[in-house]
Amino acid sequence: MKQNKRILLVFGTRPEAIKMCPLVKELKGIDGFDVKVCLTGQHKEMLYSVTKHFEVFADYDLGIMRSGQGLFEITERITKGMRSLLMNLSPDIVLVHGDTTTAFATALACFYMKIPVGHVEAGLRTYDAQSPYPEEFNRRAISVIAKYHFAPTYRAKENLLSEGIKESSVFITGNTGIDALFTTVRDDYRSDLLDELSGKRVILITAHRRENLGEPMRNMFKAIKRVISEHPDTAAVYPIHLNPEVRRIADDILKDEERIRIIEPLDVFDFHNLMARSYLILTDSGGIQEEAPSLGVPVIVMRETTERPEGISAGTLKLAGVSEDGIYDSFTRLLNSDEEYSKMAKAQNPYGDGNASRRIADILKREFTD
Repeated sequence: MKQNKRILLVFGTRPEAIKMCPLVKELKGIDGFDVKVCLTGQHKEMLYSVTKHFEVFADYDLGIMRSGQGLFEITERITKGMRSLLMNLSPDIVLVHGDTTTAFATALACFYMKIPVGHVEAGLRTYDAQSPYPEEFNRRAISVIAKYHFAPTYRAKENLLSEGIKESSVFITGNTGIDALFTTVRDDYRSDLLDELSGKRVILITAHRRENLGEPMRNMFKAIKRVISEHPDTAAVYPIHLNPEVRRIADDILKDEERIRIIEPLDVFDFHNLMARSYLILTDSGGIQEEAPSLGVPVIVMRETTERPEGISAGTLKLAGVSEDGIYDSFTRLLNSDEEYSKMAKAQNPYGDGNASRRIADILKREFTD
């Protein structure tokens, strides 16, 4: 009797969960695959709210989250936890996502134990190891280890090929984040917050990146406050990150502006539907740069670099930097120019059609049945 192929998917943060849950569900529908899920718990409450929404349940949970933990502690706990799990489970392949410390540490553990790794969302690059930090290093290191590279775009594939990755191991699939988005956004969605802001142009803010803590983040918030105060027909919503330093800076700068609503993090369903009803988005996040264009919502990226240059080329994203004046100018221009806004809102999304998970599943099916 032919034995099922054991596939282990490992993720530990909210962004990973959003993009991996559709793939879990796709793989579980294939005969001949024994699919298991391991959560590392790099995020905790934010992670579990996503898995609950998608009805994806962990077979294993490393539970590594500790108050005040840093990169050393996260990396050590994950590699040790994965060693024990990999020894017991002996998977045929382990799938990791993107650029988190969870993904890097898991791939490293697999490398030590000579277990093949499949890298979902492979090939994104800024070629600046400090931006985003430590994510740029993480994803480049995973590329050295991985056997299968699931690149979301042609440019991501080209990055990998230029680094010497064999073309036969690189597959263009689109981004699984778009798969998730197509299952969450509802035409009939309602919320008390949106009802309160009816008649205003709603600006969605996300800001949390490690390299932006301190002066860059203060610049972001100062620019946003200036623009909102000058445009009475706008209101901003900021689902704030759990990081205490982010909260301290936001409270210091934004608390006195009544049209900037600082709220607790939203679950994936509410967040995606808020995105869909926003006029535009200011973010230093990665995934939002892919998701928002599918909804026709322009994005101002508050970073010096982006690993998603396809969005810049397509016109769905505008890279504003982290200076107060740079963000202020980009934000003001989009609010004041219908022509500029329309060009961004109508630009074609380069990140996929909602079928990335199916493509990855089909690739693995071919690889394991040939």
